[in-house]
Amino acid sequence: MSGYGWAYVDANGEEVGHSARFDDSDAAEAWMGDSWRDLLENGVEEVALIDHARKRTLYRMGLTE
Repeated sequence: MSGYGWAYVDANGEEVGHSARFDDSDAAEAWMGDSWRDLLENGVEEVALIDHARKRTLYRMGLTE
């Protein structure tokens, strides 16, 4: 598995979905910049950027202020 993608987390801390995969972290972050409002409106409270090649979470962030 390679690429980068987002894991979606709800208010209870449960993982509720994933984004498509992106070739690099810049592309994944650009997509999130365009998509976070829609995710928030659909119950996603936090996201985690996953490096699938290294099987690790790079960082996690909330979508609310």
